[in-house]
Amino acid sequence: MFGVIFLKKLTLKATAVGSLPHKNPQDAIDLIFEEFKEIPFWPQLSGVDKHEEMTVQYIQGIPGIFYDEKNAKFCYDSQSDEFYEALEEFFMDYESIVNEKDFTNLDKYAITKPYTSAIPLYLEKFKQGNYDFAKCHIIGPFTWGTSLCDVNNLCAFYDETYREVIIKGLTLKALWQIQQVKKANPDAVVVMFMDEPVMSQFGTSAFITVKKEEVVDALKEIAGVIKDFGGLCAVHCCGKSDWSVLIDAKVNIINFDAFAYSKSLGAYACEMADFLKNGGYIAWGIVPTLDKDALEKTNLQQLEQKYEEAVDDLVKKSKGKIDRELVIQQSFFTPSCGAGSLPMNLAQKAMRLVNELSADLKTKYGVN
Repeated sequence: MFGVIFLKKLTLKATAVGSLPHKNPQDAIDLIFEEFKEIPFWPQLSGVDKHEEMTVQYIQGIPGIFYDEKNAKFCYDSQSDEFYEALEEFFMDYESIVNEKDFTNLDKYAITKPYTSAIPLYLEKFKQGNYDFAKCHIIGPFTWGTSLCDVNNLCAFYDETYREVIIKGLTLKALWQIQQVKKANPDAVVVMFMDEPVMSQFGTSAFITVKKEEVVDALKEIAGVIKDFGGLCAVHCCGKSDWSVLIDAKVNIINFDAFAYSKSLGAYACEMADFLKNGGYIAWGIVPTLDKDALEKTNLQQLEQKYEEAVDDLVKKSKGKIDRELVIQQSFFTPSCGAGSLPMNLAQKAMRLVNELSADLKTKYGVN
């Protein structure tokens, strides 16, 4: 199913979804490398610069995107002569980079200031250690395609030409990150998350005309290239969704809000059985970052109990198709979503809790 067999295991490890509330990038990096000693991640810091917001952070080098002064937002234009001139060069770059593996023009699709303040600091710190995994991320094509609109408010996902631009542009953003990590540590495996919060609305009246195969194909194309270049591909959705979409897209990892929707995988137990048996992982977003009150009140024992109950529920609903030990082996942990909107003390608590849960369950199940 996944092509590459990875000898390094994610079992019961911990990482985070991405955003932090820090206004000082170095403080954020220090926290990450102090807490996440197995899968450090680079953070989105919109408190440093608004260009680090998820829907803006990946626009560099992508043809057709411009800032609409009247509406104070970034839009796309797929009709102008300038766009089609840039599009030809863009597709040539994609062909050269992805199919010919010629990285000469890959830096055209880099993420640099003001769109990130943390990546250079992250890479510098990363190369100083001996890490098996690096967690990186892009916005997912469905979320970006339904958030980015033209001046007439048409979502980019409905524009077939621009949907291709989004898919291929995000692929190049992912490959640039993989290349940067490999320069810092050639042996590290990049775990590339596609952040897809809008997936929780897929199938609702808001996107009734979007076909399942369109979403599957978009995710599958990006995931396939990430895997071809030696990475693992995850999709994060901070809610519940039609998990068969992600399974059909052949991603390696499903990451969801396992605090609020801990038993939502049970409805897809048969599909999850095949997913797990083929090496897929569940990244349980078990620490509540979307509910401040819940985060203030929760503790390690409650989170461990919630996880165990969710595993038991999935095993039970599979009717013998899923072995409990397999679920444990194919599990790791994150907060339920980014921590960028949290007060600093709660963001730090979330980071600490997810690592404590990882350590506690590793001891319980004898995982090194």
